[in-house]
Amino acid sequence: MATEIAALIASRICHDLISPIGAIGNGMELMALSSGQEQSSPELDLISQSVENANARIRFFRIAYGSASSTHLVGRQEVLSILKTISSGGRLTYNWNLTEDHSREITRILFLVLQCFETALPLGGDIYVNFDGTNWEIVGTGRRVTLEPLLWAAVNNSDVQHAHTSAQVQFVLLPEAIRAAGRAITITHSADTIVARF
Repeated sequence: MATEIAALIASRICHDLISPIGAIGNGMELMALSSGQEQSSPELDLISQSVENANARIRFFRIAYGSASSTHLVGRQEVLSILKTISSGGRLTYNWNLTEDHSREITRILFLVLQCFETALPLGGDIYVNFDGTNWEIVGTGRRVTLEPLLWAAVNNSDVQHAHTSAQVQFVLLPEAIRAAGRAITITHSADTIVARF
């Protein structure tokens, strides 16, 4: 029950923030038009990019932390748009190798895995999301893979106890989302690769 309430709160916060952030973006476009300049200034460009990134992150969080359903679909183009914006200028590149839309429930799991992988690739790298029609595989590669043993062990085994910080909330939600979907997840890794399968 507590998890469901938290998901509803996350959905509400993200829903209420998307509109004002979108309004800021629209305001920036109007300012650029009213200035009479064909090219916007570096300052306006920076604000515009920040607004775009914030909007994408809120959309990402809404899917990852909000309430999920197996009957509602998340469009492939929406996911590609979110990941492209988030990765722009960042240390990680996302390769969403899926050709179809998928349920919000599954997309939520995938987004939570992506966030977990971010912590394992401190020097950046590439993340690939694959589906063979039955099983999901997420592969992260980079110059170095760094895992906190107990943190990751708790993903595979609910008996493992770990005191999570707020920056690790995805590690709390991922096992619950996996169980709710009736699946099991396995994590394997080497010095430069991490793989999640469910």
